[in-house]
Amino acid sequence: MSRIGKLPINIPAGVTVTLKDNVVSVKGPKGELSQAVDPSIIVTVEDNVITLTVDENNTDVETKQKHAYHGLYRSLVNNMVVGVSEGYKKEMELVGVGYRVSNQGNLIEFSLGYTHAIFLQLPPEIKVETKSERNKNPYICLESCDKQLLGMVCSKIRSFRKPEPYKGKGILFLGEQIRRKSGKSAGAK
Repeated sequence: MSRIGKLPINIPAGVTVTLKDNVVSVKGPKGELSQAVDPSIIVTVEDNVITLTVDENNTDVETKQKHAYHGLYRSLVNNMVVGVSEGYKKEMELVGVGYRVSNQGNLIEFSLGYTHAIFLQLPPEIKVETKSERNKNPYICLESCDKQLLGMVCSKIRSFRKPEPYKGKGILFLGEQIRRKSGKSAGAK
């Protein structure tokens, strides 16, 4: 039995959950999301609480896989409920000499020490804010109700300049610590 899967999900005020043909749709003040759920998982919505249970009568999927799905779909539905009610926010900073970032709407322009600028068009579900202050690292703030989409976009941005351990340069999440390496040791004879 999945320890995560058996936890109930409380529905906050202002959020509506509808269930139709194994598709859970969640609508709230921050947006609307939907997720298809495997038929081996039974979703019930009663008294502002969502519960997920394993359908032991369904023989299409192995028992071990059913229990894995139990925790997975509970987490996905919970992330949707939190996303449409509170939203998710990721903050990143660019560490490096001459690194710059700016945006026009959902189009972000990065200057990361390459011979060319990098442009990234964000999906309309994501709101972006960039800051470049004197004597501070350039800053990117991304907000969305979809946790998966936000994580994928952050991963894409980070892939432009991964943090490196020798000088600590690159695109980092705000507050992230990079384990530094000493480099070549002097006089190794």
